[in-house]
Amino acid sequence: MKPVHVIAALGALAHETRLAVFRLLVERGPDGLSAGVIAEKLGLAPSSLTFHLQQLTHAGLTTQRRLSRQLIYAVDFAAMNDVVAYLTENCCGGAAVCAPVCRPAKTGVARTARKRIA
Repeated sequence: MKPVHVIAALGALAHETRLAVFRLLVERGPDGLSAGVIAEKLGLAPSSLTFHLQQLTHAGLTTQRRLSRQLIYAVDFAAMNDVVAYLTENCCGGAAVCAPVCRPAKTGVARTARKRIA
């Protein structure tokens, strides 16, 4: 992954609302959610949500598809994993001992695992 793409992705996530949208979509998985459901779950105005979804999509972190009259947004998990891989490719001198594994996990489990590693 090129640094310019990583910067775009991190820039898109560097906003409280976009980060909340992204995390909600990660939780939902590859099926994604409609814009209306996202707005309802996060208490966002549709116009505000549209702006934030466009930023995430432009950065390559989410995809958009039409299902009848609804727009469905989902995380591009390959792009997310590419960003994490770029950030950790030289972790521990390349030994990959401390590199995170990017698979869906419950928050409590991930925190427990990190504590044991540290």
